[in-house]
Amino acid sequence: MKFKIFLIVFFLNININLHSNELVEESKIHKNLRCLVCQGQSIADSNSDFALTLKMVVKDLIEQGKTEEQIYSFLSDKYGDWILYKPKFNLDNFLLWGLPYLALIIGGVIIVFFIRKSSKKA
Repeated sequence: MKFKIFLIVFFLNININLHSNELVEESKIHKNLRCLVCQGQSIADSNSDFALTLKMVVKDLIEQGKTEEQIYSFLSDKYGDWILYKPKFNLDNFLLWGLPYLALIIGGVIIVFFIRKSSKKA
């Protein structure tokens, strides 16, 4: 009898843990998706009809066995890369990813140039 109770509790615990991992993944995906109706809110924070619909779409895609990357690809193909808070690196958004580094390098060169110029005057 005790063994049967142990097995029931064990299998219920596994089922609950698997379901909670799915919810964690779902909420992580919700936080990385931008609501196109609201101003800069994620769909996790938004209560708009668009956000609620997108939450249902994400839930359906997870139930179909899609991975996080497949869900992001599907939604970015449909709505554009702007829907993702962290878009993929590609040629279309190369300037977005490269501009901060380019500004840092150019700023460093300008600072070195002015330091050398001022040291030659002194």
